[in-house]
Amino acid sequence: MGFNPVNIRNKRAYFEYEILEELLAGMVLTGTEIKALREGKGSLNEAFCAIAEGEAFVRNLFIPEYSLGTYANHSPRRQRKLLLNRKEINKWEHKVKEKGLTIIPLKLFLNEKGLAKLQIGLAKGKKMYDKRNSLKEKDVQRDLDRVRKGG
Repeated sequence: MGFNPVNIRNKRAYFEYEILEELLAGMVLTGTEIKALREGKGSLNEAFCAIAEGEAFVRNLFIPEYSLGTYANHSPRRQRKLLLNRKEINKWEHKVKEKGLTIIPLKLFLNEKGLAKLQIGLAKGKKMYDKRNSLKEKDVQRDLDRVRKGG
């Protein structure tokens, strides 16, 4: 069995938020969820992370039902527990409560051992003018790349 590079990104996150810190977390998944991920399916578009009762969870992460699953298939948008150290959870919970930041998933992938990992980020929402600046920078970079490639 070869290594299957599953790499699901939240492209919208970098446009909507300014990422202050990043952290890598494991996830508690059922058998049909990991099989569906290995098929390359899943979406982070509307997902967010929350800390409740000293534990971190990712909510609204979409992993579609496994195509060969039976009656024991999972619910596509169920809440999934994140595996983090107590110190990391407490530190991020304090920052979220104090400064009004949020925790969002950035990337979902399988590591070389076949375990599902979620890269999460401590983020601050961008204002409208920040988004316009991001678009302007992207356009300038695209034009520069086009000039370099053409000439």
